[in-house]
Amino acid sequence: MKKVVISLILSLVLILAQSSLLLAHCDTEDGPVVQAAKQALEKKNVDLALIWVKADSDAEVKAAFEKALAAKKQGKDAREVGERYFIETVVRLHRVGEGEPYSGVKPSGSHICEVIPVADQALEANSQEALMKVIQDKVEQGVKMLYRQVQENKKNAFQSVEAGREYVEAYTTFMHYVETVYESANLSCEKHGDKFGMGQE
Repeated sequence: MKKVVISLILSLVLILAQSSLLLAHCDTEDGPVVQAAKQALEKKNVDLALIWVKADSDAEVKAAFEKALAAKKQGKDAREVGERYFIETVVRLHRVGEGEPYSGVKPSGSHICEVIPVADQALEANSQEALMKVIQDKVEQGVKMLYRQVQENKKNAFQSVEAGREYVEAYTTFMHYVETVYESANLSCEKHGDKFGMGQE
C-alpha cells in the first residue's frame, strides 16, 4: 500500500510540474526563467536562456541577447534597459512556448502555490521526501474532509428532499475530487499518457 501511495504522489508531482501554477511561477522575478536569463547575460552564454524557449524562438532570443550585450557598453542606464529587454523577451517567449498569455514579469513570490518552492528545494537537495509529505498530507486532508462530509450527510439523506440534496452535493463533490486527484496522478491514463510518454500499449 505504501508503495502505491508513493507512486501516486510522484506521479502527481510530475503533473503539478506541468500545471498553470508552475507556469505562473516561471514569469516571476524570482522564477527559473528570469534567473536563467540573468545568468546568460552574466556569463555571456545565451544557451542558458535558450533552453527555456522553443527552438523556433532561438533567433529572437539571440537577437535580444546581442542587443543587451551591446547596451552594456553604453553606460548603466542603457545596460539596465538592455537587460530588462532581454529578460522580458525570454520570459515572453517561454510563455508563448507553453501556450500561455504573457502580461509582463511579476514581482517575486507572485502567484506561487505553496508546493512549488518545496519542489524547487527538493531538486536542489536531491531529496523528494519533504515534497512527497507536503503533497500526501494535502491529498489525505482533502479526501478525509470530503469523506466525512458525505458520511455525515448520508445519515439523514432520506429524511427530506433538502437533506437528500445536501447528501447528493457532498457525494458528487467527493467523487469529483478523488477522480481528479487520481486522474492527475495516473500518468498511464489517456489524458496524460502521450504527454509523458507513458501511454498504455
